[in-house]
Amino acid sequence: MRDVADRAGVSLSTVSRVLRGAPGVAPQVRRRVQRAADELSYVVSRNASGLVTGRTGRVAVIVPFLQEWYFGVALAGISDALREADLDMLVYQVGEIRAREGWTRALPLRRNTDAVITVSMDLSEEECRRLDDVGVPLVLVGQCERERTSVYIDNRAGAAGATRHLLNLGHTRVAYIGSRNGSWSSGSSRHRLEGYESTMARAGLSPWSVIRAPGIEGGELAMGELLSDHDPPTAVLAEFDTIALGAHRTLRRSGVRVPTSLSLMGFDNHEAAAVLDLTTVDQAPYDTGLTAGRLTVGVLNGTTERGTQVEMPTQIILRHSTAAPRGTRGLSS
Repeated sequence: MRDVADRAGVSLSTVSRVLRGAPGVAPQVRRRVQRAADELSYVVSRNASGLVTGRTGRVAVIVPFLQEWYFGVALAGISDALREADLDMLVYQVGEIRAREGWTRALPLRRNTDAVITVSMDLSEEECRRLDDVGVPLVLVGQCERERTSVYIDNRAGAAGATRHLLNLGHTRVAYIGSRNGSWSSGSSRHRLEGYESTMARAGLSPWSVIRAPGIEGGELAMGELLSDHDPPTAVLAEFDTIALGAHRTLRRSGVRVPTSLSLMGFDNHEAAAVLDLTTVDQAPYDTGLTAGRLTVGVLNGTTERGTQVEMPTQIILRHSTAAPRGTRGLSS
């Protein structure tokens, strides 16, 4: 900083004000200081600034996995919101270490971040308390816990709306493909299944669910099982669009036309859903991430109260993979 001050012919305090964007500096002086900083490739040190402000300028974001589409899109939204506030984002993937006891202590969070955001982590109350011990605000994405800052969607309502869409088309044999990793299922998985089952029950119909591993392969296997029944469903709702992609592959290979012979619907609005013309439930992960990032900034700035909860909307994106049952249209496969 002293070199910048010498080159610009100003005091150290003037350089500090310019580089912090503080007012009280004449425009021509500000330009001279910025030019000197650029010529010297000077970058403000986060660590040095933190000695004065007590802030690191960084926000830690914890995700179970990075390869899934949803997490990448949500992270993009969080990153854009933090960048608006001139904050850096640290991303930690904890899929493997999550099974270890005390995994929260293994992350270098203390004195290294100003806030922690978790994305679809399904934290227990004990895990939340351990993250509270870091001493910075905690924001939950995809999870709603009492009195905790969170951004989430109503998965039950989203799945219920999707089920009603298929029922309103005239389908009565509506099956559901859900997911489970071994013996564990996520909160969103459980809630979407509950939304489907409760809607079927209210309509006086029997739920029909097949649970497989998440992803395309799970969707393929589940749809194969449904088609092997002596009276297959006329409509299928998949918990995720990736599951629906696998189900669609099985239908195509089996010569079952969509939606002429079977209606297929997903959940997510994955970018591939538009390619397959798949009707789906849009949960807007980018907007969710953007909202979570801005909520975090608000908590740090004192303009948003801790414990604020934001429910994001979902909406059905109608495409051409769903239609009335074949018998009601007079169409043949």
